[in-house]
Amino acid sequence: MKKFFVVLLLLGIVGTFFNKQQTIAQNVNDGVYLKENIPGKRPVPYPPLREADILWTKKIWQIIDCREKMNHPFYYPIVDMDDRKSLVSLLIYGINNEGLTVFHDDEFKQLATRDEVYQMFDALPDTQFVPDPNTGELVETVIEGEVKYDEVYQYEIKEQWYFDKQHSTMNVRVLGVCPIRRYMDIETGQIRKRRTFWVYFPEARPLLAGQEVFNRRNDAQRISFDDVFFQRRFNSYIVRETNVYDNREVQAYMQGLNVLHEAEKIKQELFEMEHDLWEY
Repeated sequence: MKKFFVVLLLLGIVGTFFNKQQTIAQNVNDGVYLKENIPGKRPVPYPPLREADILWTKKIWQIIDCREKMNHPFYYPIVDMDDRKSLVSLLIYGINNEGLTVFHDDEFKQLATRDEVYQMFDALPDTQFVPDPNTGELVETVIEGEVKYDEVYQYEIKEQWYFDKQHSTMNVRVLGVCPIRRYMDIETGQIRKRRTFWVYFPEARPLLAGQEVFNRRNDAQRISFDDVFFQRRFNSYIVRETNVYDNREVQAYMQGLNVLHEAEKIKQELFEMEHDLWEY
């Protein structure tokens, strides 16, 4: 009987110890204050537009290269840390946990499933025969796949530029975002690039608005991914515009440095379009 009470007493002490450890872990804050600005932030709603107010419009596709210093916040951190995520990590989180809709095409017509997204990253679970450490026999084991975020170093964005005659302003809105994966083909040993999936940007804005983006100069003045796109805090170059030739890309009719020259030419045309609407 005494042994029974001793065992109960020891179990109670151990249980109290673990509960105390869990309580301490929950109360630990890696900082001097609680962050409430970005986590609870909502995206700024777009102003309403009427078709009668749109004097001119054009759709543009651009590439954001994360190797440029200004675009590093899209790429880092490679592994989720603290309160930070890379853009592709945030999108994958939205697909898994927030029901974010993904598409195969940039016209947002062909829906893609979660498994299809993971297949684009070669991250589907794989069944392999692994030797048992005790018996030495081969045992069928399911190995979970993993999305390698460091393979995504570019993003393609689809935008619509328009001139609002009601307010006499040239504006731009992002319509979609597509991570571009750069990886080595195991069969050929060559480096390949592929567009993975498209996300409809207006649907993803609440998710992007709640995720901090690193500020090089002040950790207390961070902004969200939604602010980065809304305020145009990135550098990009044009790869396609709407045209009569099935919206072909610049690379389809230009090569080498001429591709960049054509991209600058399109950007200059956008500037001149707005400039020519004014009288001086």
